[in-house]
Amino acid sequence: QVQLVESGGGSVQAGGSLKLSCVASGYPFSNCGMGWYREAPGKERELVSRIVGGTTNYADSVKGRFTISRDNDKNTLYLQMNSLNEEATAVYYCSADRASVYLGGGYSCFSRDRYWGRGTQVIVSS
Repeated sequence: QVQLVESGGGSVQAGGSLKLSCVASGYPFSNCGMGWYREAPGKERELVSRIVGGTTNYADSVKGRFTISRDNDKNTLYLQMNSLNEEATAVYYCSADRASVYLGGGYSCFSRDRYWGRGTQVIVSS
């Protein structure tokens, strides 16, 4: 059973930094995508950043300030967030693409079907 557990959220002043972590247990699919989403009060959940293999992408609002990384040996996804502003206040969710395992070995990833963590709160104050 796949379980994603986020940590590292908290309260920080504008201009500060936080590093989020997401431990993915039961998720050996190192070639599948993982990502970070956030949901601010009154807003829909939005993609912050995503990593698939060595390819990363970011929302325009965080480019140059946030860095996503993944340590497959530790089954952990990270999000380094620098120069935080109040717009970053949200619950941050870790996601991992669902995968289907073949009987003969190998697997396929489904980028539109994801596992989700329970989220970690980030509050940025001025």
